[in-house]
Amino acid sequence: MKRAALLAVDGGGSKTDVALLKRDGTVLGAARVSGEVDGRTWATWGHLEDEQLLRVHAAIDQAASRAGLDPERTPIADVGSFCLAGADLPADDRRLLKWMRANAWVEEPILRNDTFAVLRAGTDRSWGVAVVCGFGTNCSGVAPNGRVARFPAIGPISGDWGGANELGALAAWHAFRSEDGRGPKTAFQRSVPAYFGLRTPRQLMEAVYFDRIPEVRLAELAPLVFSEAKQGDPVARELLDRQADEIVLMATTAIRRLRMRDLDVEVVLGGGIFRSRDARFFSRIRNGLVDFAPSATVHRLTHPPIIGAALIGLDALHATKAARATARASLTHDRLTRHTRARKEA
Repeated sequence: MKRAALLAVDGGGSKTDVALLKRDGTVLGAARVSGEVDGRTWATWGHLEDEQLLRVHAAIDQAASRAGLDPERTPIADVGSFCLAGADLPADDRRLLKWMRANAWVEEPILRNDTFAVLRAGTDRSWGVAVVCGFGTNCSGVAPNGRVARFPAIGPISGDWGGANELGALAAWHAFRSEDGRGPKTAFQRSVPAYFGLRTPRQLMEAVYFDRIPEVRLAELAPLVFSEAKQGDPVARELLDRQADEIVLMATTAIRRLRMRDLDVEVVLGGGIFRSRDARFFSRIRNGLVDFAPSATVHRLTHPPIIGAALIGLDALHATKAARATARASLTHDRLTRHTRARKEA
């Protein structure tokens, strides 16, 4: 085999998925590489760091080997569809395109932010809105005429709020204030330090301060916010309500900027925060969106976003509808994690 038709990449801070496909949508090889600290996945704000680019490189090498291709014999594909968290500003795009061309993986690289992979994976249309809420938050929208609305999404400095990083840090913040009396009593006072094997918020504060626990690990507390809210903790519920409202705000802002308020716009939700089954959380998001755009529909993406990266590439290749259906059916979580599970079982 000389080369694949398509190299699809969905890369972020916590994991990178890569697939090599034929023009008919057949997957030749796929790989998933996770970023970890102390055995736990994590991410950072802002542009892709060198460590994350190394993970992309490693995932491409693994996928190429599984496809029977020599990753050193480039190009390994005609077209490359790279959907990367951190491709936020024009300077990011220039840096990343230069890096792609230097590695010479493909003849024609296509670069998008990872929100576009979520959007393309979540709808068969060429337009709509995607909101990603994982470590942080981001949103993009595409109008029927092709106009695009985006946010810088590089953290608090660009006006962003929410995601696991924010929810986890605020859970710890409320835990400490519950302990010392500056804030309302909350179940976080016990459950937050207990997650790290500690007894009190003060012990956690000292562990973070003295770098015994990396501060970035506070993002791991996000599922705890959902569980405490489910148990009726008002502080946890308030955090989730604020997160839901921020998601609505990003999506409705994109809809307004693209003049899609009167259209039957599809809003696709992707990212780790949306893995929750909290009915009140999702109801608040849906109600907020429909109040603004009555014909809008909301979808939670349950399939891997790498599907969207693949479809963007297949679109560029003018692939058939059958090819796109084949790619959708083949790029499953099971396919991407099969080798990882096999290593762990061994």
